[in-house]
Amino acid sequence: MPSETIETHTLSVLVDNESGVLARVVGLFSGRGYNIESLTVAEVDTRSRLSRITLVTSGTPMIIEQIKAQLGRLVPVHTVRDLTVEGPMVSRELALIKVAGTGERRVESLRIADIFRARVVDSTNDSFVFEIVGKTGKVEAFIKLMEPLGLVDISRTGVAAIARGSEGL
Repeated sequence: MPSETIETHTLSVLVDNESGVLARVVGLFSGRGYNIESLTVAEVDTRSRLSRITLVTSGTPMIIEQIKAQLGRLVPVHTVRDLTVEGPMVSRELALIKVAGTGERRVESLRIADIFRARVVDSTNDSFVFEIVGKTGKVEAFIKLMEPLGLVDISRTGVAAIARGSEGL
């Protein structure tokens, strides 16, 4: 009997860089009730006009296989890679985190930022904007520690991921 365990997978989808492609991919997910936890898109080959959609989704192993098969059938899709199962990968996320506070809370937010290697990219007398780059867990841990110190706002890029090794597009 197949496992009913919910798994999180990072998929890399190489598509034609043309109008409406992202809408088709997102429509596939929303039409079937699948959730996208993270989504990033950017052109990766200007000569061939190819873009990479990196998305993080979760579901049972059967659902993940259905998602990959359905993505592969979309017309502008060239390849669908499940980076989670194909082998080692590198993944990162960038976040901008605004923290407001004065006095000891301000000092503590700077101390924690230093530990997490977050950079101050904007500063006023009563707030900071920190930039943090790392695995999603690191970003989430930093955000959680900033909450009691005056977290005001968050902007996150979503996961960017690539397979390790010499294999390309």
